[in-house]
Amino acid sequence: MGRHSDKAREVLLNAAEELFARHGIDAVSNRKITEHAGTANHSAIKYHFGAKDDLLRAMVQRAVDDVRVCREKLVGDDSADPTSLRELVTVHTLALIHSFDALPRPSWRAQFLFQVRLRPEFTEMLAGLISEGIQRRAAASDTLEELKGIPEVVVSSRARILGPMVLGLCAEYEALVNEGEQRGSWESMGYFVVDAVVGMLAAPSTAPADFMDFTQK
Repeated sequence: MGRHSDKAREVLLNAAEELFARHGIDAVSNRKITEHAGTANHSAIKYHFGAKDDLLRAMVQRAVDDVRVCREKLVGDDSADPTSLRELVTVHTLALIHSFDALPRPSWRAQFLFQVRLRPEFTEMLAGLISEGIQRRAAASDTLEELKGIPEVVVSSRARILGPMVLGLCAEYEALVNEGEQRGSWESMGYFVVDAVVGMLAAPSTAPADFMDFTQK
């Protein structure tokens, strides 16, 4: 694909991200996206992406790819598995936060992802942002000292709900940043989220949780 075509795709992705974040996915037509992107070709979405779901998939994949890059920077040359729950959560959570922080201002990525989370067909892709890695590693809870004694179904189900929780916090903070009303920074907010996630995963289990098994589909 040529450089001009790549640039055109990026402009459309950015326009769609903003409009979906501000108005909701179902309220925005392909025509509105192309107009916001500044192109007179109202079939540009179909040409570059296909159907609307294909556009959404490209947008989510872009987010997942950006998080992966940030995660690789955090891990560096150390490919060893984290030895503590905090290390595990920090790598996966801060990678997401850093990907939002790296975006130009104003940014709409977190608010868009919080919108698209409601579409079941994107659940698996969105899991790659944060919860999948934590859920996979935390499922072997006997290897992390902080999780010993907590039933695996509890750990896995808690990990499964991380995505919506963290995305909600990030979407709210992103909106404050756009309005210039935020306190602190994305980095400090990220460590707040790390503390919250670690606390939730490692909290004592006080009742049977088989009815809360979100790992079953």
